[in-house]
Amino acid sequence: MMRRTLLAAGAAAFAWRGDAAGGKVKFGLDLFSLRSQGWTPIEYLDFCSKRGIRVVHFSEVRFLGNLEEENLKRVRARAESLGIEVEIGMLSICPTSTLFNKSQGTAEEQLTRMLAAARTVGSPIVRCVLGSAADRTGAIPIEGHIENTVKVLRNVRSRVLDAGLKVAIENHAGDMQAREVKMLIEEAGTDFVGSCLDSGNPLWTIEDPHLTLETLAPYVLTSHVRDTAVWRTPQGAAVAWTRMGEGNMGIADYIREYAAKCPGRPLSLEIIVTGPRFYNFLGPKFWDAFRQTPAWEFARFLALAEKGTAREAPPPLSKEAAAARELDDVEASIRWTKAFLEKL
Repeated sequence: MMRRTLLAAGAAAFAWRGDAAGGKVKFGLDLFSLRSQGWTPIEYLDFCSKRGIRVVHFSEVRFLGNLEEENLKRVRARAESLGIEVEIGMLSICPTSTLFNKSQGTAEEQLTRMLAAARTVGSPIVRCVLGSAADRTGAIPIEGHIENTVKVLRNVRSRVLDAGLKVAIENHAGDMQAREVKMLIEEAGTDFVGSCLDSGNPLWTIEDPHLTLETLAPYVLTSHVRDTAVWRTPQGAAVAWTRMGEGNMGIADYIREYAAKCPGRPLSLEIIVTGPRFYNFLGPKFWDAFRQTPAWEFARFLALAEKGTAREAPPPLSKEAAAARELDDVEASIRWTKAFLEKL
């Protein structure tokens, strides 16, 4: 493989104009933020409408309920009545990824179904992923998984273009660093493939999220945005996702840069609050997953970690309490983001 490589009816609209962006940025919400609520797609849309969300990102089919045409038409009609834009997505399209679900057919078949669903529901994109951190340490190197994903994308290129859509590849759950996502997009073809830029996942690949934004901004189609805390430990570093405004990754600067470099694109919250995940990079085996990471890139991650302070893991909660906390985390993060963006 070559080395180069969302407005509520009757409610106030929420859009802002960043000084550097010179245009609107669309305020969105990825419904994975509300994954434990068990709502119908209409209930998700109504929740978002009441909070001024302009783009609702159905990142997995389960949030839509199903891909039946009548269901998708109902979702589209409700979204349009609320002045909301819809995006949809799926998980892995890499046939060699540990995350790929072979029971649903080939990657091309699964993606083709999602393209048809996107046309019906009115989504301009289909968000997909390669896999997860597990794909960095298996028998196939990450470069092999990237190449296999590129093959799938090239196989459906004409279908994507004929549908007038684009595929947005997310940097997901520790699978790829920014330069690797860039390589995948460029190898597949920038005429129909772009980035679903996630701000929380870079730190799962020992990467500074600001570097990820710098690298992938030209390719951004949509986004997932959440704050993160990172700090040093005796063995390396720890990373924990937080509510907006409670981390130390520099989320305010990140959003300013996103507004400047990706004007008109959705800025969609994906709120996940976790305990610490440990990266023991002082041990040599750790680097088996990151042999190609340049030292200067890791130095930027390390600089962020050096500024952080340790966080306690959240206490275990019952299923009901966890769902209530999840909802509270989302509400608090929406409030913080609105207040911040109103100042831009």
